[in-house]
Amino acid sequence: MSSVYNARIMTAQPTIKLQAYIAQHGVTSRRKAEELIEAGKVVVNGERAHIGQRIDPNTAVVLVAGERIGKPINAKYFLIYKPRGVISTTSDELGRRTVLSLIPPQDERLYPVGRLDRDSEGLMLLTNDGDLAHKYTHPSFGVEKTYRVTPDRRLSRDAYEHLERGVKLKDGWAKPTALAELHNDDSGELEITMTEGRNQEIRRMLRRVGYEVARLIRVRLGDFHLSDLNGADWIELQSNDVSSN
Repeated sequence: MSSVYNARIMTAQPTIKLQAYIAQHGVTSRRKAEELIEAGKVVVNGERAHIGQRIDPNTAVVLVAGERIGKPINAKYFLIYKPRGVISTTSDELGRRTVLSLIPPQDERLYPVGRLDRDSEGLMLLTNDGDLAHKYTHPSFGVEKTYRVTPDRRLSRDAYEHLERGVKLKDGWAKPTALAELHNDDSGELEITMTEGRNQEIRRMLRRVGYEVARLIRVRLGDFHLSDLNGADWIELQSNDVSSN
């Protein structure tokens, strides 16, 4: 592979689907954003947008119905602890409890960042800042997430070393950036750090080496730690507490 080709890979900017970008900036849902695109009400860099379009969120100029999307004037940031049984979405057609129920009602349309499956718990962000959401969710930024994981039984040495080396999943290779066994006892509790956020990734990794997850708690999400909550269910952050750069 040529050095020129390598340089192009290294300098390539992460892109995002246009409808996701619109939703992350609190304009409307992804489905409604697609309808706006189809209706010709979305313009990107001076040209009419099209379905399936991807953009560089760092440079694209996006207009929706003539209004430019950017960092919201009234940016909101909530650090929350999602308990088990709560859905990491803003609405649910089955009527299940969602993460929005964990904070007081807001006028702004908030977007969950760093989703967790229903049976997992721990740190999440709720915000209307699409730039921050993109930074924390796109794997190219390498934002670390740390989890405390209790397997159904203590891992054998072979299984631990296999997990440490990485495992092959149906959607690609998965390898922790850090792995540690927290206690020298039968609990087998692990601390696992990842930079990706694929659906149920850690559960599938453990299953790949022959174990199930009994409990999974996210204790770190980028710059934020469980201790930041100081025992509270949620806290509201100020803009100067958050960096989307």
